[in-house]
Amino acid sequence: MTLPTYADVESAASQIVGVAHRTPVVTSRTVDRRTGATVFFKCENLQRGGAFKFRGAFNALSRLSSAERHKGVVTFSSGNHAQAIALAGQVLAIPRVVVMPSDSSAVKRLATEGYGADVVLYDRDREDRETIGRQLSSERGLTLIPPYDHPQIIAGQGTATGELIDEVGRLDLLLVPCGGGGLLSGSALAAASLSPGCRVIGVEPRAGDDATRSFRTKQLQTVHNPSTIADGARTPSLGLLTFPLILQHVSDMTTVDDESLLQAMFFLWERMKLIVEPTGALGAAALFDGVLPVAGKRVGVILSGGNVDLSRVSEWIKCR
Repeated sequence: MTLPTYADVESAASQIVGVAHRTPVVTSRTVDRRTGATVFFKCENLQRGGAFKFRGAFNALSRLSSAERHKGVVTFSSGNHAQAIALAGQVLAIPRVVVMPSDSSAVKRLATEGYGADVVLYDRDREDRETIGRQLSSERGLTLIPPYDHPQIIAGQGTATGELIDEVGRLDLLLVPCGGGGLLSGSALAAASLSPGCRVIGVEPRAGDDATRSFRTKQLQTVHNPSTIADGARTPSLGLLTFPLILQHVSDMTTVDDESLLQAMFFLWERMKLIVEPTGALGAAALFDGVLPVAGKRVGVILSGGNVDLSRVSEWIKCR
């Protein structure tokens, strides 16, 4: 499969305009004083479906042929991509089946069902979601739309960074959450063309550091069901498309532990009034940890999602 380019990101931007939200960019004098940087937060927690995933989902689904639309699509996801495919399919009147782990966030599963998708649950410890998805695709004639390793998904996700740079101008540094690498690779494509010299840094939960290890070793590494509150970044590995794009366009990778992630998330809630889920706060956690040299720089941070499972808040508060 051919790797997407920035031209694909531009095409995606035209494809989703007027359907996906152009999400706001938020600044904070408190954050700027704390970090010594000029920081711009791209609020994809306010995107349709509550996360950046709607961009790629609508871009991919809207390009299907009439025959493919009639038969429908299948995907596999722990939550945000599931919701995005469900919602984009609702907008486009495309039937959709979503394979989700039985222990996925209840709020994400209910939203996926609420958008009209047929949800198929599986045991994350004993079953493989990709195998189930491909089997359903074969049996029912459904088009498989994976959550990150798909050229139109990657291109769609890159539009968030395109909008950010269009609004605020050049950046010295861009901090992007990383699970399977769709958002990170798309963001890096956009930054390379729109803000040459910008260092793009991918941020993972420390327990799920497969992409960081892959970046360091230049060989694809895996992780199995890592224990982290960043449920959107519990992917087993980067993809065959996202891995080479990340090697080519991303400057570095870093990780944050769950404690730092919770501290960053609660800061965003309490001080900036931004409801961001744990995975969505990965970039902010790396910024606040102080391990990156950001003083005097213009820094972009992608807040990738805001689908918070409120039933877990009391548990998270106890861990502060």
